[in-house]
Amino acid sequence: MLKVAIVGAGKIGSTIAGLLAGAYEVLVIDQSAKALAEIKGAARIRIAIDDPAALAQALGGCFAVVNAAPYQLTTIVARAAKEAGAHYLDLTEDVAASRVVRELAEGAATAFIPQCGLAPGFITIAAWDLCKHFDELHDVRLRVGALPRYPSNALNYNLTWSTDGVINEYCEPCEAIVGGTLREVPALEECEEFALDGVTYEAFNTSGGLGTLCQTLAGKVRNLNYRTIRYPGHAAIMKALLNDLNLRNRRPLLKDILENAVPATLQDVVIVFVTVSGLKAGKLMQETYVNKVYAEVVGGEMKSAIQITTAGAICAVLDMLADGQLPQSGFIRQEDIPLADFLGNRFGRFYAPDDQTHRAAPPSLAAE
Repeated sequence: MLKVAIVGAGKIGSTIAGLLAGAYEVLVIDQSAKALAEIKGAARIRIAIDDPAALAQALGGCFAVVNAAPYQLTTIVARAAKEAGAHYLDLTEDVAASRVVRELAEGAATAFIPQCGLAPGFITIAAWDLCKHFDELHDVRLRVGALPRYPSNALNYNLTWSTDGVINEYCEPCEAIVGGTLREVPALEECEEFALDGVTYEAFNTSGGLGTLCQTLAGKVRNLNYRTIRYPGHAAIMKALLNDLNLRNRRPLLKDILENAVPATLQDVVIVFVTVSGLKAGKLMQETYVNKVYAEVVGGEMKSAIQITTAGAICAVLDMLADGQLPQSGFIRQEDIPLADFLGNRFGRFYAPDDQTHRAAPPSLAAE
């Protein structure tokens, strides 16, 4: 079996390890003994992830490195993977880190595939598939949210994934194309409301969700934007915390407040909502992709929807890379991954609509 290293043993890293166990020789690397103790069915190494030399040595002999570490460590892990001669995949939504990964991919003998999660990641694959149906693009709107099914606090929110990641996407500038021009727009702004299946949501700018779509669609679309979905009222409270209380400049304090005041939950739903409009055969048309993914039991354990979608996406891309369905060197965009091939993959099937029977976990992963 191919050897795959997973860097980071948190919520997503542990889920990735569970999905890949048995299909790959899995090695999990983290600096937390407590986190590693929770990993089953995989080899484990405890080292400081921010030690480039030690990390590169640990990655020796690996086919691929799956980076599930905090976004602040993205460039360190990517450089270590390149030094070890392994393919590299990550989940980062951090725009600056992704640019460094793209630079590392230049002239590399292995593949570098950043942003392989939900958003960026699957949302980009789905949007690009719709874009290819049009002769001329006008507006491309991407909306994604990981939401509690039963919100019960003023934020209308529960922690479902990395707190650092949430804070980062609420603070950093957001890429968009407005009137044909590439721009940076502020996070938490341009809040809109919409209804889906009788439920009202809000959506607002957040950073990183577009991946490389701005560069891919430059000069080809009138408007392109990405917004995160939440229940109404969330954005206003977060703006007060970040701006009025200046917690955007005290991120460790904000993280401590959120993690000690906002409960985590496994009862969540992931909403994927993409709308594309433009010309087809001279007519103004619109196409929409909408999907909801819920928490479910995988491998005998309940996993949240955000764990399933994030881990499932990067595992599907890894599978496609190992099967030779993707280029084996250089920088690979999410747009280079065909939607049909992704959904046909044993891990990509987690994204299949509920009315399709292959929505269940792959046979090797199903609970006995």
